[in-house]
Amino acid sequence: MTHSPAVSAPVTNELTVMQDMLSMDSLNHILELGCGNARLAQELLTRYPNCRYIGMEVDERQHALNVTTPQEGMTFLIGGAQTIDLPDQCCDLVLMLKSLHHVPIPEMDKALQEIARVLRPDGHLYVSEPVYAGALNDVVRLYNDEGVVRAAAQAALDRALAARESIRRQVAERRFEMPVHFKNFNDFELRMMRPTYADHRLDETKIEQVRTTFLPHCGTDGAHFTRPMHVRLFQRKAGS
Repeated sequence: MTHSPAVSAPVTNELTVMQDMLSMDSLNHILELGCGNARLAQELLTRYPNCRYIGMEVDERQHALNVTTPQEGMTFLIGGAQTIDLPDQCCDLVLMLKSLHHVPIPEMDKALQEIARVLRPDGHLYVSEPVYAGALNDVVRLYNDEGVVRAAAQAALDRALAARESIRRQVAERRFEMPVHFKNFNDFELRMMRPTYADHRLDETKIEQVRTTFLPHCGTDGAHFTRPMHVRLFQRKAGS
């Protein structure tokens, strides 16, 4: 198990974290698993136009939106991390941004094996996961408790590292906090409680419980939280 590094100053754009940890100019082919709306990737390609990006997403509704107006250099596929429909050793970098814990627990090991398969020798896996802590987490866990799946994601990474077969070593680790702002509870409910990829089985009692916990965090300009994040950067075994 890896040590817990110190928390750095708040980060508003995770691309700055990637730039600190990786040599972005040398990357040609990037795969993001669980890409969502690929917002960070759009900025990445603006800064590094020579990159070619593939975003995979299991949510059919989000995928349909992604393929309507793709940015130059972007391709979108539908599917999960445990079944990556790409050839061996085709990617310089694989990104998982708050997505590993969404992979079904029995499939996490398989997903990491698939990632190792598509990475080129000495390619990198960048995994960014939310930490199960903080005021925002205390609100969210009332309707979507991710304590088990987030711990399972870290355990799967530890197993892949211990096996030392394809993902050979962890080369960097960082903790930071991301500011999160909601205009009001309606904004929180829309963005956090009713995602297109999940049904949290909300009822009026549950919504009111969440509202009651959320409202004390609201001021005249809405609610401000910080989300603690944990990044681990791995490298594929050379020549494997």
